[in-house]
Formats: sequence, structure tokens, C-alpha cells
Amino acid sequence: MNSEKKSLREVVLAAVRGLVLALISLPFGIAFLVLVPLSLAFIPLGVGVVTTPAVLTGVRALADVRRRLAAEWCGVRIPAAYRPIPRGTNPWTRTFTMLGDPQTWRDVRWLPVDTTAGFLTALLPAVLLFFPVEGLMLPFGLWRAYTHGGTYWYAFVPVSGEASAIGAGVLALVLLGVARRLTPRLLTVHFRLTRTVLGNGDSELAERVRVLTETRRDAVDTSAAELRRIERDLHDGAQARLVAMGMDLGTIEMLLDKDPARARQLLARARRNSVDALEELRDLVRGIHPPVLAERGLGDAVRALALRLPLPAEVVVELPGRADAPVESAAYFAVSEVLTNAAKHSGADRIWIDLHHTDGRLRITVTDNGRGGAAVGAGSGLAGVEKRLGTFDGVLAVSSPAGGPTMVTMELPCVLS
Repeated sequence: MNSEKKSLREVVLAAVRGLVLALISLPFGIAFLVLVPLSLAFIPLGVGVVTTPAVLTGVRALADVRRRLAAEWCGVRIPAAYRPIPRGTNPWTRTFTMLGDPQTWRDVRWLPVDTTAGFLTALLPAVLLFFPVEGLMLPFGLWRAYTHGGTYWYAFVPVSGEASAIGAGVLALVLLGVARRLTPRLLTVHFRLTRTVLGNGDSELAERVRVLTETRRDAVDTSAAELRRIERDLHDGAQARLVAMGMDLGTIEMLLDKDPARARQLLARARRNSVDALEELRDLVRGIHPPVLAERGLGDAVRALALRLPLPAEVVVELPGRADAPVESAAYFAVSEVLTNAAKHSGADRIWIDLHHTDGRLRITVTDNGRGGAAVGAGSGLAGVEKRLGTFDGVLAVSSPAGGPTMVTMELPCVLS
């Protein structure tokens, strides 16, 4: 008895849910089908740059609601693979980032499907349940209100009197039995149709493979370039000084008895060379992995960077723990490159640095009050920063209008210990 009640409850619930989905999908779907092409058409005029992100965000929200309902109501998982959009991006960047996202176009393609086949598959469970209910009420006098002295067709049964109304009631009982078996399944069919359009697993996997291939290739190139830099620095710096110091020591050895004054001069020069070589080695080690980063974490390492800048810098750190060492290293050198660019090229007289961790992402913002005009392009330092962050699925956003200010935002997914 309890299982029968549960089954009946599931049937009614599926019918009501399908009716709700149908009532939601049709008006919202039609509205977005009109707004999306209109907004895209206005992009060349500049108006669409403002409206398109809002409209596409609305489409995304509608799709996200359908994903959540699919999982909660029928256990159908619909994956989403949206590319992250860092906060603080300008309207142009936000618009074209969203338009370049394959998931955005899957959402847009889903709209006409949802307003047609989706509407019908959502409405069918309600029709399949409520239509037999109407048929069961015909033998109890409802047929009189429908016929008005004529004939009312219930499915393929002509109802003109009590006898035919009873026949319609028998058909309604049969349809009710069918509805009891099919109604929950039909709602699942609706969500599977939605998953077919929204959750294209092959495209998601292909996009993921493309991003990983690109970022890993960049990581290999960056590592090779870093090794070449270390080799060059050792050859041109510390190694050259150590060779010169060795030659001086050989000369000193020969001059100790013959010319002690000259030997003392060479000893002083050898000592200076040793100090310079040691300093260069320390700088080289600091460039590979700064000791302050390993010992005290990203926050203090960035504070140390700020202290070495030739202009005032304000640092705000809200990190309740530490990220993995590779993530910290990538973030540190990314901040270092951004600060170097700001100090050299921005013309700013002040810099603000903010580090915090929210929603599983490390977010770093570097802002200066310089002349603006910074951009991510081939050959720029910011392009290297973007590649460095991409190795860890991080993103970079730059807002730098002419006249400033410039705000560079970096986000890295990570968990703090």
C-alpha cells in the first residue's frame, strides 16, 4: 500500500513538475530567442557590448536552473564547461570571452530546442495524467457540461450520453494506467533531451584537451627558456668572475715575494670579485625560487617584492593558509612580472596589490594609477604571465583604458592548506 501511494505521488509530482517546466521554458525561451540576436546585432554600435554579457548571463542562468532541476528531480547530470571570466574585466573583453566560449553557443542552440521539443516533452507528462482525470469525471455528469445536446469527443470516443460517458471513463482508466507507468519516464526524457544539447561531452573533452595541450606546451617552452637564462647568467656573471678571481690568485702567488704591494692590490680585487660573484649567485637562486617564498609564503614574498619597488606600494593579504609550492611560485613570478612592467612603463606614482582566496580560487589584483594602455599581446610581459598562469588553469584579465588606471587581475584555482 505504501509503495502504491509513493508511486502515485511520483506520478503526480512528475506531472506537476513537467507543467511548471513547460510554463517556464516557453516565455523565457522565446524572450531570449529575441534578445540574443538583437543584442549581437547591436555590438558594432557599441550598445551590444553592454547588453550581450547581460543577455548571455541570463541564458546561462536559465540553463543552470535546468541543470540543477535535472539533477534534483531525475538524477540526470548535465555537465557545464564554461570558461572562467575574471572579475573586473572591461565590457569588450567580457563580451568576446563569452562569445568565444563553446558552452555559450550550446546554451544558445538549446533555446529553440527547449521552446519546441523541450516544451512538448515537459508538457506531455502533465497531459498524460490530467487528461485521464478529465475522462474519469465524465460519467459523473461532466459530459452534460461538455455536450450541450451535441457530441463531445474524448480521444476517439464520442460522448453524447451516460452510456458513452461510461465508455470514456473506462478509456480514461486505461490511460491512467499508462500514465502511471510513463509519466516519470517522460520527464526523464525531457532532461535527457536537454543534456543532449547542453552537455556535449565530446566538445567539452576536446576543449579540455586543447587547453591542456596548449598550456603544457607553454610550460615546456617556459622551462627551457628559464634554463637557458640560468645558463647564460652563470656563464656571463658568476662564472666569469670566478675565472677572473682564479687568474688573480695565480698572479698573486707569483708576486708574493717579488712585488708584495701589487699582490695586495690583486688580493683586494679578488675579494671584490668573490663578493660580487656571491651576490650574483644569490640573485640567481632568488630568481629560481626566493627563500622568503619557501620560508614565509606568498603574502610575505609579495610584500618583499613591494619593498624593492622604486615607488610606494600598498599590499593587502587575506590568505588563511598556503597553496602548493608550484602554485605559489607561479603566482609570485606572475606578480613580480606585473610589478616590473608597472614600475617601468606605467608612469605611476603608486601601486596597490591585493591577495585573497575565495571559492577555491587565489585572486591577485595589481592596480596602478599610471597612464594606462597596457594590453596582453605577443612580445609583452603580460603574455608571458598569461602563459605561466595557464599552466595551472589560471586566467589573466587586464583593464587599462587610456589615461589609466590599470588593473591586472590574476586567478588561480587552488586549495590552501
